[in-house]
Amino acid sequence: MAQESKEERRKNVIEVLNKARSMELQAITQYMNQHYNLDDMDYGELAAKMKLIAIDEMRHAEMFAERVKELGGEPTTGYEGTIEKGQQVAAIFPFDAELEDDTVDVYNQFLLVCRDNGDSISMKIFEDIIDEEQIHYNYFDNVNSHIEKLGDTYLAKIAGTPSSTGIGPSGFAVSGGGE
Repeated sequence: MAQESKEERRKNVIEVLNKARSMELQAITQYMNQHYNLDDMDYGELAAKMKLIAIDEMRHAEMFAERVKELGGEPTTGYEGTIEKGQQVAAIFPFDAELEDDTVDVYNQFLLVCRDNGDSISMKIFEDIIDEEQIHYNYFDNVNSHIEKLGDTYLAKIAGTPSSTGIGPSGFAVSGGGE
């Protein structure tokens, strides 16, 4: 059995990093859509947390992109699949819990690809992100359990809460645009 070249091993790792990045880009879009809808339904606390989770996913997408570039690849900019729009609040959290559970499973497989191709740096990135995806899963699963057990009582407690995340404006333009 011939040993794969360093370039072939690197290509294998870039492939799973880009697949993971694609998954993150889809999660960002899905969660921001849900954030807007939850805010529109006046469930501010749920909307704010959804936005923060989307921001976590943005960090993950960036981490994968930076590693792809370090390995000489080109980060993907698209995602596969569709975005579920207009979900009722009771449908959002079991849906998202399943997404996160699937992500943890897939990322564990991608971590093995990195290990098998001798890339401990990419492996560590997956380990760290898996930990955060598990936190997301736990949150979505907990909210779903509250909605299932308490129903409208739980949702009434959250209705009218502020949707502010406490995150101040940031970015290139706000920071002075390179001045």
